[in-house]
Amino acid sequence: MEDLIGLLRIRVLRGINLVARDTRTSDSYVVITRAQQAWPLSLIVKVKTGVVRNTCNPEWNDELTLSITDPNIPILLRVYDKDTFTSDDKMGDVEIDIKPYLECMKKEFQNLPTGTVVDRVQPNSENCLGNESCIIWSNGKLVQDMSLRLRNVEHGEVEIQIEWLALPGSKGSRHEVRFIPLLIGQCLP
Repeated sequence: MEDLIGLLRIRVLRGINLVARDTRTSDSYVVITRAQQAWPLSLIVKVKTGVVRNTCNPEWNDELTLSITDPNIPILLRVYDKDTFTSDDKMGDVEIDIKPYLECMKKEFQNLPTGTVVDRVQPNSENCLGNESCIIWSNGKLVQDMSLRLRNVEHGEVEIQIEWLALPGSKGSRHEVRFIPLLIGQCLP
């Protein structure tokens, strides 16, 4: 626990135009994973939403929380179709890039009115954004809304919102979060 810098709350809101893996529909759910460094082992931390049945536009509205020890370790979101008698079908994946959000955390925003956009992140080949993502000062905290374009699938997007939960005594106070540039998977349109 001594290396814990904070918790990342991920609100998995909805899927848009997901591929149908059953007859014209899917029973979809989301799994979010990240590697957790625990010397000498590397553990996989995994959280998942509930299953939303019979739709290609599911609304999960689930809050998932990951412990963060190293902001350089990629966070992977995968969408699956739940099957009863066979293994679950893959419906695409994305990497969640939290670095722009963590950069904003280093700034002071205490006197801003709620709803103020403090930064905008443009989609590019190094992130999986489907459109511009805003980092917003909301009720005394930063949140980032993201529409993520799924990779390794014909079409589909997942909308999420991230929020940092600093822990008392952790390394992740506003000015102590450190990361280095790390080239991760490319997201192409």
